[in-house]
Amino acid sequence: MDDQNKNLILAVVLSGIVLLTWTYFFPAPEPVTDPNAPVVQMGTDAQNAADGTVALAPPSADSVSGTTTVSTQTAEQIPDAPRIDIETDRVVGSISLIGGRIDDLSLKDYNVELDSDEIVTLLTPVGSDAPYYAVYGWAPGGDMTADDVPGANTEWSVESGEALSLDSPVTLVWNNGKGLLFRRTIAIDENYLFTITQSVENAGADAKRMAAYGIVARHGTPEVSRYFVLHEGLVRLTDKTLEEADYKDIADYEMVAREGAQASVEDVAENGWIGFTDKNWMTTLVPQPGQPFTSVVKYVANPEIYQVESRLPAQTIEPGATIENTTYLFAGAKEWETIKHYQDDTGIYRFVDSIDWGWFFFFTKPIFRLLHALNAIIGNMGWSIIVLTLIIKGIMFPLAYKSYVSMARMKELQPEMEKLKEEAGDDREKMQRGMMELYKKNKVNPASGCLPLILQIPVFFSLYKVIFVTIELRHAPWIGWIRDLSAPDPSSILNLFGLLSFAPPEPGSLFAILSLGILPILLGISMWLQQKLNPAPTDPSQKMIMAWMPWVFMFMLGSFASGLVLYWIANNTITFTQQYLIMRSHGHKPEVLGNIMSSLRLKKKEDAS
Repeated sequence: MDDQNKNLILAVVLSGIVLLTWTYFFPAPEPVTDPNAPVVQMGTDAQNAADGTVALAPPSADSVSGTTTVSTQTAEQIPDAPRIDIETDRVVGSISLIGGRIDDLSLKDYNVELDSDEIVTLLTPVGSDAPYYAVYGWAPGGDMTADDVPGANTEWSVESGEALSLDSPVTLVWNNGKGLLFRRTIAIDENYLFTITQSVENAGADAKRMAAYGIVARHGTPEVSRYFVLHEGLVRLTDKTLEEADYKDIADYEMVAREGAQASVEDVAENGWIGFTDKNWMTTLVPQPGQPFTSVVKYVANPEIYQVESRLPAQTIEPGATIENTTYLFAGAKEWETIKHYQDDTGIYRFVDSIDWGWFFFFTKPIFRLLHALNAIIGNMGWSIIVLTLIIKGIMFPLAYKSYVSMARMKELQPEMEKLKEEAGDDREKMQRGMMELYKKNKVNPASGCLPLILQIPVFFSLYKVIFVTIELRHAPWIGWIRDLSAPDPSSILNLFGLLSFAPPEPGSLFAILSLGILPILLGISMWLQQKLNPAPTDPSQKMIMAWMPWVFMFMLGSFASGLVLYWIANNTITFTQQYLIMRSHGHKPEVLGNIMSSLRLKKKEDAS
């Protein structure tokens, strides 16, 4: 077997591994009605459990050591519970005075579907199909009981503020009738950050001990996108350790007796946060930077509740004294610029890591930053992807140049290699020695052609991650029919790209793989033209594999995000241009048209025979 055959088989095997790995890691998702919406249907067990059941309250604070003992607390949603409206330029919703829960929040800037006027709903109250909410309170310590502190069923009164808006915080108040006056002030900024300030005034004769907490609870197991490349579920930072766990992992936690549930409990010394993340949205509890707290994630099997908690250390309130704690709640879209602002200006440590950058984060982060900067200049994500491709190819050009030069020199050595084969005969060892001497003499590295491909694979995965995960490409248009670069090309060859009246097959159907759009077809053509820079190989196996490869890739990438296919087309086009010019500079004039005509004549001859 000659070296060309070996290299071809190696390339095919590597391509096969990449394709199989890709199929395994990025399987097609099961079709859902709205894959972007964070609100999902509850499981059967949660539905059958008493509708109105809310999450377990945190254990009580021990008056001596600050350790915990189990205390369960449930409440039922009152349908006509009084509410306080929330409205800013970016969000709309309300706060229930029963428990003071933030349990109704929608995002004005994001529609559920591209052509829909329905905006994305993030938080929903108990009693809805899939309750998802935040609740705050105090865990009792010492000789105090659950009745001495406000709970999930406590009805608060409004002390100030008629509605929550950018310049108008609201303050809730509750008196326990035993000398303790509880206040909760809620403010919101221009984006998605709530500031929650809880205070307790002790007008009694005895010192009291308690611990402030925050909870985000989610009823039922959410329907996730089922892509390995995307994380949905728990995300938390414990000092310098970032942790991600999907809902299945949370449901497999071991039972913790003190918590009365399956749980994971971590102590945070200085900086941390904890919450639930969806593809594009997130709800996260964030204590003050530098504030120690206990980070808890738990799963209550019946009635199927996932919840995260931030518990501040227990505090003693002396008679006549007042204590106060301030924490944050992020509830909104995972916009890089917004989250980075909270990291840099509010001091939330490593908050940008709440965005799922993946294994190749060292590529993903700079690629996204560059793409984001280009979009700020150009104002169109599609053209920004093309310019980004030009920049990436420019950075890799020195390696590509060496690769193309090496390939050209290998072709020049072909006559001498054929002569070596004749001289060596069946003596493979003599053949190998002769080839190595030939390569060394002519300063040719046969492996240099693989290096650009090897480096391009992590860049490809990183760009896919950027396009698929970051919200900045959601519903981002390019030109004409490409109105969402994060979705597959909506055009279809089956209805002649919209000229015929019937709709193309739905994603996931049997014929969907045949429903190629314009971009995937252009991808196949660009790969095919790139092959035509060189004559077709004479070996029948090589010729067959090379002939099929562009069209196999066309079908494989046909259902991928339009932005990724656009990148691949631009990459192929630039590669073609670079290789053509380099070959010309070394005295080789590529006969592209001649190679195309030759392959067509050969095809006709084979068909005739």
